Amino acid sequence: MSWADVHGGDLVGEVFRAQGVRFLFTLCGGHISPILVGAKARGIRVIDTRHEATAVFAADAVARLTGRPGVAVVTAGPGVTNTITAVKNAQLAQSPIVLIGGAAPTVLQGRGALQDIDQMTLLRPQVKWAHSVRRVRDIVPVLEQAFRAAQEGVPGPVFIELPIDLLYDEAVVRQWYGARSGRTIPERAVQTYLRLRVAWAFHDSLGRTPGGLIEATPPAPDTSRVAAAAQRIQNAERPVVLVGSQALVSPGSADRMRAAVERLGAPVYLSGMARGLLGADHPLQARHRRRDALRGADCVLLAGVPADFRLDYGNHIRRTSCLISANRSRIELRKNRRPDVGILGDATLAVTGIADALSADPYRWAHWRAQIRERDAARDAEIAAQAAELTGGVNPVGLCSEIAAALPAGAVVVGDGGDIVATASYVLRPDSPLHWLDPGVFGTLGVGAGFALGAAMVYPDAQVWIVFGDGAVGYSLSEFDTFVRHEVPVVAVVGNDASWSQIARAQIELLGDDVGTVLAPTRYDRVAAGFGALGLHVDDVEELPAVLAHSRDSGQPVLVDVRTGRSDFRKGSISM
Repeated sequence: MSWADVHGGDLVGEVFRAQGVRFLFTLCGGHISPILVGAKARGIRVIDTRHEATAVFAADAVARLTGRPGVAVVTAGPGVTNTITAVKNAQLAQSPIVLIGGAAPTVLQGRGALQDIDQMTLLRPQVKWAHSVRRVRDIVPVLEQAFRAAQEGVPGPVFIELPIDLLYDEAVVRQWYGARSGRTIPERAVQTYLRLRVAWAFHDSLGRTPGGLIEATPPAPDTSRVAAAAQRIQNAERPVVLVGSQALVSPGSADRMRAAVERLGAPVYLSGMARGLLGADHPLQARHRRRDALRGADCVLLAGVPADFRLDYGNHIRRTSCLISANRSRIELRKNRRPDVGILGDATLAVTGIADALSADPYRWAHWRAQIRERDAARDAEIAAQAAELTGGVNPVGLCSEIAAALPAGAVVVGDGGDIVATASYVLRPDSPLHWLDPGVFGTLGVGAGFALGAAMVYPDAQVWIVFGDGAVGYSLSEFDTFVRHEVPVVAVVGNDASWSQIARAQIELLGDDVGTVLAPTRYDRVAAGFGALGLHVDDVEELPAVLAHSRDSGQPVLVDVRTGRSDFRKGSISM
């Protein structure tokens, strides 16, 4: 096919290829068919899901794990509206995704066409940048701007609307609009208008060919601010570092951040995508009683972490402590708690600069690090004891401990749930950076299948495990069909206590009623088996090691339904 013969869908595929897109996540629709065909023709793997939100969650996972924009393409109307929660999740996670939505033909918009709604008004508040393409020649430059906008500054999702009549071949579109011959003067006037409209839409339709790979330069922090932060940390006796997801948004930032943290030498807490940054058992990493450590610290460095509800809006940090914050977002830099030293810019560059400015001293803060390790060891012993308690079913803490023992080296762990995922965060220890994905700050249930799908594409040689709550798995069950069709051998473990336990625990205690929190003891393994996956069920903790080992080695999609008991492990952990 010559360049002169391409249609709008081919132009989109050309841009994808130029931007290094390897995977496109979608749920098909007539409005977007040329994009899917054009992408496939250029060697891009098209993965179709059973719900549009899953497609966006998968693109989100690709973005988080690679630092490059993930791509999802959905059809018009309900296809677009079905993505809203996933797009908002990506926005709050500062994840760079490019979402393309089909749309009604340009000349029929607002006239009652199929699936025609005002998509731009709906999406604009949820994304960094949005644009509706009106001419074929604009497809390439608009898409390139989308890839640029998604990555620059504070990364985030962008939305492009591509009407159906810009995606098909010009001859086909002319046939659509000119199939009826006009007899009356008004009819002939309409046909003349349509011919002119098509001519305008397709004029100079090639526009320009796609350019090269678009990469964003991380925003550099002010060197004087970095120097001031280094001096405050140098003088500290009990510093603590918190590294969050934003610190790992650029390709290669994980390795740079790890090296900087190790040179810094202070105790480190890792959250979100930063989990696994230091491996499974690094001596600098602290895991438990973060609130106690923050209140005992005289200097706290937040690297890509806002002072939101997870830090009690900054109240976990003493007012007499020195607070240093490095963040790409001017808003998050000062949210709820104004730092003593605020560094606007890339957190990895900031921490690297701070570490470079400190004199090397392996004994600096040795006593403080020992205190943190002793506190962690005591908490680990408590968790081990709680894992052995009788709970009327498989102990949830014990379940997570067995999962930890069964995980192969380099496994990617996806958490989708409330109580069980929060429990797993205490027990599971990713051995590599960018190998942990969870609902994040939005607390979005339903991310599991999409995150796992995206992770499996990025890490084809790693095994992907999903830890599901029995409430959250309801969002993802149909995607076992996707896993089977696309031969994605995920291992999913469902902690099934027939309850929305995280909600029920506080609701029953405070309000005396379990209304809305009770689920049936559904055999989710049988549902997954109906889609062609391997379904396994466990009632007894003694069965778990063998079942998990079989799941790990099966080479196919697996769902293990584990009947769990009720535990007070997370009592009093309500968030708001």
